[in-house]
Amino acid sequence: MDRALALAAEAAEHGDIPVGAVVTDAAGRVIGEGRNLREATRDPLAHAEIVALRAAAEAVGSWNLSRCTLVVTLEPCLMCAGALIQAHVGRLVFGAWDDKAGAAGSMYDVVRDRRLPHRAEVIGGVRQREASLLLRAFFSARRDP
Repeated sequence: MDRALALAAEAAEHGDIPVGAVVTDAAGRVIGEGRNLREATRDPLAHAEIVALRAAAEAVGSWNLSRCTLVVTLEPCLMCAGALIQAHVGRLVFGAWDDKAGAAGSMYDVVRDRRLPHRAEVIGGVRQREASLLLRAFFSARRDP
C-alpha cells in the first residue's frame, strides 16, 4: 500500500484524482503499477487499476492474473471491478471505501458476485485514513482554489 499511496500522490500532483494501484505476484513482488492518468492522457479508461492491470499482464505475459493481488487506494468503480474480474485477479486490497461509486462492497459488490464466473477475495479499509485524506485534500483544493 505504500507504493500505491505514493502513486496516488503523484496523480494529484499532475491534476488527476489521487488513486494509485499496484499488482503483486504470489510472492508479493510488484509486477505492475499505475496511477490515475485520465487528465494526463485524456483517456476515460486510464484509471489506476486499469493501468496497473495492463502493466502486470505485460510483465507476466498473460491476461490471467489469478495468483496476483491488486492493491489500490480507493475501492474500485464498476469498470475497474469488471476489469479485475476479467483478469481473474485473486485478491483485492483497497484503502478508502467509495460510497458513491464503489463496486467491491459499498454501492455494489461486483467483485464477489456469485453469479459471475470469477470472484476475488476482498480486503477493504487498509490504511483508509491516509487514502481518504489524499482524496479529501484534492477535492477541497478544487472547491476552494
